[in-house]
Amino acid sequence: MIGVTVTFSYPGDFDRSRIINVAENARGMFEGMPGLRFKFFTFDEERRQAVNFYVWESKEEAARFFTEELRGRVTDLYGVAPSIEFVQIAEIVDNSD
Repeated sequence: MIGVTVTFSYPGDFDRSRIINVAENARGMFEGMPGLRFKFFTFDEERRQAVNFYVWESKEEAARFFTEELRGRVTDLYGVAPSIEFVQIAEIVDNSD
């Protein structure tokens, strides 16, 4: 499995309501998406960052999703360009049951 961290760092004002609105409006697009196990929308007002974390079944599926076109769309949505980092996931603990 592959984890992907997408970080939006705001040099100036941080608009909490904009981040929440983006998450609420985008959620449905990810529900049932093939290859995507989890997606978390987060924000940290103190650091002025919005951080989205994805867990994908494979690196290939993740790479197909994170295109330059997508980067442009999310830059428009969040108002700043993201940094995108891929990491290998060794293990997941899921206590949600």
